[in-house]
Amino acid sequence: MTILPHTTPTEHRWPARIYPGDLSRTSTIRADLRPDLAGFTEDLVETVVLCASEMAANAVEHSRSGADPDGRVLRALLAPEPGVLRLVVVDDGARESSPEIPARRTEAEWMSAERGRGLLLVDALARAWGAYPVVPFPFCADLGTAVWAEFTTGETG
Repeated sequence: MTILPHTTPTEHRWPARIYPGDLSRTSTIRADLRPDLAGFTEDLVETVVLCASEMAANAVEHSRSGADPDGRVLRALLAPEPGVLRLVVVDDGARESSPEIPARRTEAEWMSAERGRGLLLVDALARAWGAYPVVPFPFCADLGTAVWAEFTTGETG
């Protein structure tokens, strides 16, 4: 019996890429993403690259991806349907909570905060975003979190 991933006839996937869990590698993630996005508008490319950088930095900062010496970050890119581009960043697990925008900050705290704006940027730039555990069973919570963001490409089919 062959096990094949479920894909729709219109879905397109780019090869997934795995990077060391080091903040200095976010420049490599950005550089690798640009050729994958060839053919899309410059504005969309810049938006997706910025979101990928923020999502990867979060994965490194808030999971074993950055804490373990051999931690990794996986970047996936797919077009699940015409007009939609989905970026997914997967960490190595052990988050204490789901990725979220800090909600309990005053305006003054936001003005002086040096951290915590990455997902705020993703929220503002993506048409939708979210997170889910890589394996959705409570005893597997340490296996990783996938953070995804979707963007409108302007294509209609």
